[in-house]
Amino acid sequence: MVIKVERGRPTPEELAAVVALVQARAAALDAEEDGPVGRPAGWSAPARNLPRALPRPAPGTWRMSAWPGGPA
Repeated sequence: MVIKVERGRPTPEELAAVVALVQARAAALDAEEDGPVGRPAGWSAPARNLPRALPRPAPGTWRMSAWPGGPA
């Protein structure tokens, strides 16, 4: 990696700070590319919250759904 100063006269401390920032950013990008390997943990898998199969409605359920308090 080459860093070229186009204007001004930075101090050695300023150059060291810039180099440290660039290296830290490059390391962070490398860590993002690696990413987690394998299946997601249970708490981060939204599909685990879904039911396996939808329950079958009982006969006449659609008729009872129109009643405000259910059947009398």
